[in-house]
Amino acid sequence: MEKHHHSTEGNIKIAFGINILFTCIELVGGLYTNSLAILSDAMHDFGDSISLGTSWYFERVSKKPRSESFTYGYKRFSLIGAFISSIVLISGSLLILSEAVPRLLAPEHTDAKGMFILAVVGILLNGLTALRLRSGKGLTEKVLTWHMMEDVLGWVAVLVTSIVMSIQDTHILDPILSILITLFVLSKVLKNLKSVVKVFLQGVPDNLKIKEIEKSLLGIKGVLTVHDSHVWSLDGEESVLTSHLIVENALSEERVFEVKCDAKQLLLQSYGIPHATLELERGKEECNLEKC
Repeated sequence: MEKHHHSTEGNIKIAFGINILFTCIELVGGLYTNSLAILSDAMHDFGDSISLGTSWYFERVSKKPRSESFTYGYKRFSLIGAFISSIVLISGSLLILSEAVPRLLAPEHTDAKGMFILAVVGILLNGLTALRLRSGKGLTEKVLTWHMMEDVLGWVAVLVTSIVMSIQDTHILDPILSILITLFVLSKVLKNLKSVVKVFLQGVPDNLKIKEIEKSLLGIKGVLTVHDSHVWSLDGEESVLTSHLIVENALSEERVFEVKCDAKQLLLQSYGIPHATLELERGKEECNLEKC
């Protein structure tokens, strides 16, 4: 797990450095080519840099060990970075749309050759960064991957547009492609944002089913019923479960302990749940949960 955290932090750190560098290149290139699209993307990349820096910070915080204030640790802090990144990307996408739509009615002339050179550099830098982030498994890295993929697709559009404009005066292609790509990426970001919000709201992870888990626990010898089960995720990767198990009244204390161990082993091996709190009750004992 420690290795994963170092990998995540390293990926975000590299993405942050590349994004800051290319934002500066875009700003100069946008002014040189008189391209509003490139200048808008420079502003969007500046927002990306802010979100990348925020994600980098919170990823470091998430590595801190548990404390009296945060008994589950700080892993969920990494989701704050993913949430901020999603909001920034959505805001940037709306900004791009607000700039692109008017240009459908009044296309502007730009330096096609300069756009081509910037597009090639943009595809290479952002593409390498996206590939690096894609190897990560965390929600933060998934969201940031779409940051980079949006830029890659955006620069592909600029590349194609610059080639076409070099052959024929069709500047309206720039805003059309920008709108299509922005809408595509926006749909993906909203999906990731939904996942982040679900973790914050302690929803059941998509890969786990309460009824299926309870059925598996019920298959352990000595378990009569399983009820009041709850499962949620700490950070989109590690899940937590609590459940009440009623066991046969005749079971020895030693066997009751074995049942708990078997249940935890099953949850870890079959469902990847490392944190499980199980309350075992005798068959003749009444569960007074509703009265507590």
